[in-house]
Amino acid sequence: MAVENITLDSENSPNQSSCDVFVYQRAAVVLFPIFYSVVFIISAFGNSLVLYVICQRKQKFNSTSIYLVNLALSDTLFTLALPGRIIYYIRHYDWPFGDLLCRLTTLLFFANTYAGIGFMTCISLDRYLAMVHPHRLQCLRSVRVVRRVCCLVWVLVSLQIAPLLFRSMLHKHQDRQTCMEYFNFEGSNFTPYLLLLACAISFCCPLIIIMGCYAKINLKLRAAAKQNSITGRSRRNHRANTIILLILLTFFICFSPYHLNVMQFMSRKIHHQPTCEELRAFKVSLQITVSLMNFNCCLDPVIYFFAIKTYKKRVLSLFKDYLYTSGASSKMTAENSSSNT
Repeated sequence: MAVENITLDSENSPNQSSCDVFVYQRAAVVLFPIFYSVVFIISAFGNSLVLYVICQRKQKFNSTSIYLVNLALSDTLFTLALPGRIIYYIRHYDWPFGDLLCRLTTLLFFANTYAGIGFMTCISLDRYLAMVHPHRLQCLRSVRVVRRVCCLVWVLVSLQIAPLLFRSMLHKHQDRQTCMEYFNFEGSNFTPYLLLLACAISFCCPLIIIMGCYAKINLKLRAAAKQNSITGRSRRNHRANTIILLILLTFFICFSPYHLNVMQFMSRKIHHQPTCEELRAFKVSLQITVSLMNFNCCLDPVIYFFAIKTYKKRVLSLFKDYLYTSGASSKMTAENSSSNT
């Protein structure tokens, strides 16, 4: 389960209750609104374009496109939560929209994270089955099975984040209402162990699966290249390898910093109570790593470029049609104005 500042419960210790972790506010209220505004623009444009292009396709959906549609849908839902977060940072960590919208924003943030991880893992396994076992286990790539897998991913993600809906995400800090900063776990001694287990299941296991798929596909490509250089260098093989490589890079850039940060802090918290300086450092590192984690919705459209054969052609044709239409309309306007004069 994703978490931000769960260790800052005022009931933990006198030191922690008097510790103000909101440091570097002047930088945060400038940098984070700019960062999330850029993410909002790129994500809204990129993922909307993906959904439009895929839904416009006349061909039937295959396994890869179904996973990608769900991934794009997850990113689009996450994008809806960004304007609230931008206003929150502009107002110096003051949430004006009430507890319910704060909870919904939290759900959208973390649903995007773990749905993204789930569907990236599914895409990697799908490419593995297509490349390494092209004649076996293909029933697992049927549209019927893939749709059920997607439903299962959404159910597991919903179960994982559902407890957040029943817990207030607002916390009174001085004269402000902070949102998604303090998760009140009632100071349970088991919290660090639960979070370590959640990170292992939600992050480490998918990462191992994706790395295993990438290694197996590379071995398959090397063996094919030795037997037949033309087969080994085919576009289909190269594209499958590129897709999983991009997914791995997304994991390392976006998801790894956050989860490794939480895991190292919880491991240290098991052995000793964190000091105020450690809590402040953890708060700053969480803000940075959460930002990187949310950046994944900007990188996902890059994956679509390589995963779908016709996506690049359709996007380019859309832009050509738009430029042609706008150019023709401007030409007609100029001709009409000249004829009127």
